[in-house]
Amino acid sequence: MTPVTAVRRATVDDVEDITALEAEAFPDPWSENLVAQGADGSLPTVSYLVVERDGTFAGYAVVSVVDVDAELQRVAVLPGLRRTGVASALLDAARAHAAREGAGRLLLEVREDNAAAQSFYARHGFTELGRRPGYYRDGTTALVLSTPVTMAP
Repeated sequence: MTPVTAVRRATVDDVEDITALEAEAFPDPWSENLVAQGADGSLPTVSYLVVERDGTFAGYAVVSVVDVDAELQRVAVLPGLRRTGVASALLDAARAHAAREGAGRLLLEVREDNAAAQSFYARHGFTELGRRPGYYRDGTTALVLSTPVTMAP
């Protein structure tokens, strides 16, 4: 499999791809309007990152930075490219973005019943910070995970 070729800030040209993957990847997808606002930079604190493989859209991440906390709000990868390093590239880019913006830690929520995602995040240095019972619409508990963010030397 060809390695990831680029992770970059999203633009309005990416809205259609992001919205389509959003609808496929999440039970409560964000609207095209919200995605467009994020991609055009009009949402304060929020950045959309897009990953490409051979110049073609492969996935995206959404990260918000407020003061010393950054939150990874979304990570989604095209189904045929999962487990190929695309999510890791997005996570690395989100962590680097958070560090550049002055965050000290990166937070996220993951479903308590999503063992694969928990394992992925554990491999990337995340540890459990807390729990949010009934966080998801279906009543599932969210695990709040955290990892330190530091600027590279």
